[in-house]
Parts: sequence; structure tokens; C-alpha cells
Amino acid sequence: MSSVPTFPVTDPFVRRSRRLPSGVAFYLQASIVVAFLAASSAPTPLYAVYQGEWGFSPITTTVVFGVYALAVLAALLTVGSLSDHIGRRPVLLTAIALQAVAMIVLTTAGGVDELLIARVVQGLSTGAAVGAVGAGMLDLDKVKGTLANAVAPMTGTATGALASGLLVQYLPAPTHLVYLAILAVFVLQGVGVALMRETSAPKPGALASLRPRFGVPKAARGPLLLAAPVLVAVWALAGLYGSVIPAVVRSVLGSNSLLLGGLALFVLAGSGAVTVLLLRKAAPGRVMLFGTVALIVGVGATLLSVDHGSAAGFFLGTAVAGAGFGGGFQGAIRTVVPLAAPHERSGLLSTIYVVSYLAMGLPAVIGGFLVVHGGGLLPTTREYGVAVMALAAVALLGLAVPRRGARSSVLVAGNVPAVREPAPASAPAAPAARAEYAER
Repeated sequence: MSSVPTFPVTDPFVRRSRRLPSGVAFYLQASIVVAFLAASSAPTPLYAVYQGEWGFSPITTTVVFGVYALAVLAALLTVGSLSDHIGRRPVLLTAIALQAVAMIVLTTAGGVDELLIARVVQGLSTGAAVGAVGAGMLDLDKVKGTLANAVAPMTGTATGALASGLLVQYLPAPTHLVYLAILAVFVLQGVGVALMRETSAPKPGALASLRPRFGVPKAARGPLLLAAPVLVAVWALAGLYGSVIPAVVRSVLGSNSLLLGGLALFVLAGSGAVTVLLLRKAAPGRVMLFGTVALIVGVGATLLSVDHGSAAGFFLGTAVAGAGFGGGFQGAIRTVVPLAAPHERSGLLSTIYVVSYLAMGLPAVIGGFLVVHGGGLLPTTREYGVAVMALAAVALLGLAVPRRGARSSVLVAGNVPAVREPAPASAPAAPAARAEYAER
């Protein structure tokens, strides 16, 4: 494991003897990503309950979902790189506190207004944290950190959707228990963060960093342009599964089970997480190619299964699409992130998440509008899926036949150690850099 930089800690609560070992701190931060994304997907199986109790339309469901994504986007554009200036710990402690507040609001919610407020707070705290925790893991271990940044969000999404579905279906107080359980997790994680070492030296410019801007290092711009269509396609699909698909599953299976709403998202995100682990040693460019192809095949199979009312085909197609989700997202992360210097990591990760959450939120809201004012639930799902497939096909074309210089950077970007000054995006990696990566 890489040596961990440490900096003077003035907080009397955190004495040297009480600081967490770097290995424990790494997995604590990974667990924060999992918990935050689990909290974001926990309401998914509950939307049917809220809709029944409060009598709102599918448009409201997708607006609640989309508001969360847009709040994440707003936080990423403003405080996404703040931890590069004030340190990782202060940002994470604040984000965890906000998540705890959101859980309390969700537990006591009595209408759509409270639900929207809680989702906005959730989104802001998640947006503030993802850059800090992602960069914090890279500070501790560059190789494991890059992998964790790809697999932890999907693991959290899958865990939250399934656990929430199980709690809602089989235990009492469905709109309270799941949030109280997540609240307890956040309290424990807050204590852990208070005991962590700081891994990023404070530097001036904190206020200036709040000005909305994209933090993309010059060396990463070309690879990010090639990866962007993949990111948009996979996260647009995630938006579909987080908002509209739970109702589609119940319609296809003819069941009112609330567990099914979480199960579909679990299969998608869980398959993505497994794919990340299985392909972690493959070349990033090839992983993106695989992910794009799997996305097209999986979404196509899922749409055919919906048309024919096949539950088995639906979940099988979802698993293949999930593999595309995982492959596409992992390939993008591994292609782009290693090109950033340490002080650029948080801003670059925030930019990646800006693209991702914008792609997840806006199409979902549009889909909800079309469900009510367009052709209905199943036709809208079909049109949405076809749009995702078309976007994935565009991404596939860009990856298969890129500009010569851009292709070189995509194929070797994952092999450039982030601790070095990255070469120009069009330059191939030096043999020494490739050998160093292979040894890892």
C-alpha cells in the first residue's frame, strides 16, 4: 500500500493514539460511498407506498428522483473540489451530518414537500462527499482507490434497493425503519471519520473553488470526451431503473409486491458491481467497449421481455444491461482518473459525477412526464430504452473508430501512475510506466 501523507492535526479530539490505521480508513471511506448511495436508492421501493398514501402522479415520482440528482449536480459544481483546499475530513463530517438530517426528515415525512426537502439535502450531501471520499481513497491507495471509486457506488445502489425492499415488504413501519437503520450507520461512520488522519494538506483558494467550474486537467480532456457518451448512456439507464422501472416490473409480473421495485435496481447495480470486480485487470478501453456492447444487448433483451411479459427475460436482460453499466462506468473511471495529479483528483471526480448525475436526473423527469401525458407506462419505457441503446451505439462508434491520438490515450490512460506528471493525452505511456502498472 502507498505511504500515506499526514499533516498536523489541531483537533484535540483526534489524538495520535486514536487515529485509524490507513487500511481501516480506506475501507471506512469506501463504506461511506456505499452508505450514501444506499440511502439514495432506499426510497425506490417506497414510492408506491407514498403514491398510495399521498395520491401523487408518476410525474411527481420522477421529479422527486430528479431533484435528488440535480441537487447532487449543484453540490458537485460548487463544493465538489472543496476538500482539495480544506481537507477531506471536514467535508466528510459535514456531509454525514447532512445525511443524518435527511434521514430524520424522511422518517417523519407527511407529504411530498418533506420528501422533496429530504431528497435535496441528500443530494447536496452526496455531491459534497463523493469528490472528497473518492480523492481520499486515492490518497491512501491509488490502485485500490481507482477500483473502489468504480465499484462502491454500484454496490451501494444495489444494497440500498434490496435492503429497503426487504424491510418494506416484510417488516413493520415501512416508511420509518429503513431510514432509522441507515441513520445508525451514518452515526458510526461520523465517529470513524472524526478518528481518521487527514490525507490532504490545506491550501489557499477554498472560496474561489466554490465558483462553478469543471475541474478537468489538460491531460484528461481527450479521454473524458470519449468516455462521456458512455457515462451518459449508463447513468440514463440507472435513472430509468430508479424511477419508472419499479412500476414496469409490477405491471409485467402482475404483482403489487414492493420488493420487486428494489429487486430490479438491485439486479442492475449488483451485476454492474460484479462486472467491475471481474474486469478490474482488463485494459480500460476494452472494458468500455465491452460495457457499451453489453448495454445495447441487455436493454434490447429487457425491452423484448417487457413486450412479451417475460419476468425471467426481464431480469436476465437487466443483468446483462447491468454488466454494461459496470463495464462502462469502470472503463471511464480507469481511463480518466489516473491522468490527474493528486491536487486535481477531487475536481476531476466531481466532473465525472456531474456528467453522470445530469444524465440520470433529467431523462427520468422527462420519462415521468411522458408516462402521464404521452403514451403511458410501457410505451414510455420502450422509447426511453431505445434512446439509451441509440446513445450507447453512438458511444460504441466513438470508441471503435476514435481519432488516432485519442485512441492512444484511452488504451493507456489506466497505465499512467497518477503521482507523476501525466504525458499529453495523445502520447503513449512510457515503457517504465507500463511495467510499473503491471507489477501492481
